[in-house]
Amino acid sequence: MNRIAAAFAADGKRAALMPYLMGGFPDLGASRAALDAAADAGADLVELGVPFSDPLADGPVIHAAATAALEGGATLHGVLDVCRAVADRLPVVLMVYANLVLRQGAPAFALRAADAGATGLIVPDLPLDEADELREACDAEGLALVPLAAPNSTAERVAEIAVRARGFVYAVSLTGTTGERDALPPGLAETVVRVRRAADVPVAVGFGISTTEQAARVAELADGVIVGSRIVRAAEEGGPDAVGELVAELARALM
Repeated sequence: MNRIAAAFAADGKRAALMPYLMGGFPDLGASRAALDAAADAGADLVELGVPFSDPLADGPVIHAAATAALEGGATLHGVLDVCRAVADRLPVVLMVYANLVLRQGAPAFALRAADAGATGLIVPDLPLDEADELREACDAEGLALVPLAAPNSTAERVAEIAVRARGFVYAVSLTGTTGERDALPPGLAETVVRVRRAADVPVAVGFGISTTEQAARVAELADGVIVGSRIVRAAEEGGPDAVGELVAELARALM
């Protein structure tokens, strides 16, 4: 968790840049190379997806990447090896669905993630009211269990999220799934203000951010900018080199 705090506090950018990449896509070696490229290009921390067959929060680009990774033989073990290989370069926050955690049990999963060098977990389909066991397991291993706050979260719910947040709060910019959008949602500024007022940890915004202009605008509002589908598309279309070029462009936009 200290590494996450340091990433958000780093000088040189208005907000921390957090690319999302799918573990094992298009294969394990390529996903590791893409993470290295992102680190070289100026990412401050990275969100590493664990492929799952029913990724409820993800739009078509990330969903397709998860499917391809699974068809290519990617496993949790393999993705944790990718995490381990890059964890000394920048903080890695695993994005994992609850079924994969519950199958092993919260303490065992937290231990495996920490052993692989992860700094935190994002579990988008785990309700806040059912996350206490995993949060305690993560606390015991020094991992941040990062909660999500949605645009339609009530003030009372945002307050509960803020109290239980570790590392940072993931502010979801819109209702719906991940994916590239032509414009930022009109209520984004209000969403970020509500969460920042309640939280003692940084607030990072994700979902729908796909251009340097959008990233720069979010950097005026929040402590961190998360870019997912656009990065995954770059990994598919141009491999690690394309990921590095895109991350470098985004990093410059946040200066």
